[in-house]
Amino acid sequence: MEPVIKSRTDAAREIDAARIRSGMTWAEIAEALDAPLVWTTAALLGQHPMTAEQADTVCSFLDLDSSVAESLTTQPTRSIDPAAQNDPTIYRFHEALMVYGPALKALIHEEFGDGIMSAINFSVDISRRPDPDGDRVVVTFDGKFLDYKW
Repeated sequence: MEPVIKSRTDAAREIDAARIRSGMTWAEIAEALDAPLVWTTAALLGQHPMTAEQADTVCSFLDLDSSVAESLTTQPTRSIDPAAQNDPTIYRFHEALMVYGPALKALIHEEFGDGIMSAINFSVDISRRPDPDGDRVVVTFDGKFLDYKW
């Protein structure tokens, strides 16, 4: 009987530990995969499936065994650990959407009509913008508009 496929959570922990021990950045791994930085990081933390080739590349790059690669190719259950929701960085995103979500919804409807921004046909990027009062974090959500149709 073959062993159970390693959970994506366990694989993510191994990947992050190997990344830290090796001194590699998420950006270096994304570059090795020729894939977007935020997508790569999310995939390696368990939120997106990778191709077998991508998984093998990561495992080779980080000196991880094939059980991690196998896990990376499985379909994830996209969710967040409830404890992570209390992390200050993650909570601030929730806070920003609680405060600005209704305004963003109103502006999307005013500009595009009745519909939503897709989180499936979607990309996200992060960058740093220098500012005299302290560097700024710039997060860009880029989602396809999906109109409600009957």
